[in-house]
Amino acid sequence: NQGGRMVSIQSDLQLKGHLFRRAGFGTTFHQIEGLGATSYEQIVDSLLEGNVDDGIDKDLLYRHCPDFSGGLGLGGAQSYWMYRMIASKSPLVEKMALFWHGVFATAYSKLTQGKIMNNQIEMFRHLAFGNMHDLLMGISTDPAMMVWLDNDDNHKGAINENYGRELLELFSMGVGNYSELDIKECARAFTGWTIRNKDYVRLKAQNDSLWPYGRTSFEFKFISEDHDYGEKTFLGETGNFNGEDIIRIICKQEATGRFIARHLYSYFVSDEPPVTKWPYEEPIDSKAIESLAKVYLDSGHNIKEVLRYLFNSDFFKSENVR
Repeated sequence: NQGGRMVSIQSDLQLKGHLFRRAGFGTTFHQIEGLGATSYEQIVDSLLEGNVDDGIDKDLLYRHCPDFSGGLGLGGAQSYWMYRMIASKSPLVEKMALFWHGVFATAYSKLTQGKIMNNQIEMFRHLAFGNMHDLLMGISTDPAMMVWLDNDDNHKGAINENYGRELLELFSMGVGNYSELDIKECARAFTGWTIRNKDYVRLKAQNDSLWPYGRTSFEFKFISEDHDYGEKTFLGETGNFNGEDIIRIICKQEATGRFIARHLYSYFVSDEPPVTKWPYEEPIDSKAIESLAKVYLDSGHNIKEVLRYLFNSDFFKSENVR
């Protein structure tokens, strides 16, 4: 009947609105209405095909707002990203960049350069929906992360465990799923992964002009003679592992699937307790976390497929989480 049809249409509009609020930064009633007969599932697919180069005119942006280039200053870097979040035609790309920035936390307070922060966010945009292996490789060779967690000070015979510890604890598996020995072996595998001419580039960046298109930025470099090529035992496997081998082993762990699933659930569905409490508190919806983790493993660690499952799930659509 007519009344039932109107209720159905209204319910469909509300569900689509919920999707746009969670998978982006909101929308308007008229924009949702304009989708016409486009199904909810088709909208999900469209959001997941977001394009990083979505038509934002960067030259025009830099011409009128040169501080948007990032430069050394914090304000320009923040303004540029805020503009992208507002103007992007691919909102889920920016939402996922924000998500990964929250997981792989770095900050201007130690980096003191907006350009490498912007470069890191750009990396998140390009790898947001891809394979977890590629994302962890991206963050492990990212100069901002290297400075933030001191892997540029991680040397053969004098390891710095900071990045290795955080990679396992906060970026992939969570407390309780590895040992102190695993941390040391992980750190050994990432020796020699450093920054090209760090002291020179830092000095050059300080002396350069801020305008108009930003300063010299740090670049990744592998120094073979500083890498520990010895045999390592990590998460039960033994071999002459390098950093990429470590990432390969991490990605296939069930603990990694659960860890990423819980992060995505907390971000897109319903608040979970702080990460520090995860080893001691069960998830709000254990079945949802396990189903997301299964998709992660079955898809070959593909984040896009995990998100597709999440947005089409009953637990995401439930009125209890809107």
